Amino acid sequence: MLKPSEVKKAAKAIEADNIRFRSFLKNHADEEELDKQFLALHNELFADYDCRKCRNCCKMYKGTFQEDELEKAAGYMNITTDQFKDFFLELDEIGYSYKTRHRPCDFLDEDGDCKLGDMKPESCKTYPYTNQPERLWSLYSMLNVVEVCPAAFEIFERLKKVYGFKSRQRY
Repeated sequence: MLKPSEVKKAAKAIEADNIRFRSFLKNHADEEELDKQFLALHNELFADYDCRKCRNCCKMYKGTFQEDELEKAAGYMNITTDQFKDFFLELDEIGYSYKTRHRPCDFLDEDGDCKLGDMKPESCKTYPYTNQPERLWSLYSMLNVVEVCPAAFEIFERLKKVYGFKSRQRY
């Protein structure tokens, strides 16, 4: 598997192939079978992977909080919900959720742990979403994920082999 510092460069080098593979999957993959393949690869790769040694997601994205997650996270930090929003969050562009103000995330500890523990938002808990259903309908967003997460990058590369997809580029 690639080092966290190498994944973005490698993904950019094969971006055109990844776009072609996405189109290939849209036209040739069975939705249920693809979900099973993603899930199996996710479980295999994350069984021994320590995300704390990477945390590209925490460094490159802003965390997203839904309204119902704010009170628990604020309580965990021993502050009010209003203080939590004022200190750490901004309303997203659409106005339905909140995003962390900074990158890297304010809740990222130096050791790679999250200062919110189990109170971190669901979007962070489930990232990179490779074990979620309906992957066929979210392949475009997966192209962004493979630029950030070494395990997601590896999943995409292994799926190319499963489907006999011939790459034109190398990373």
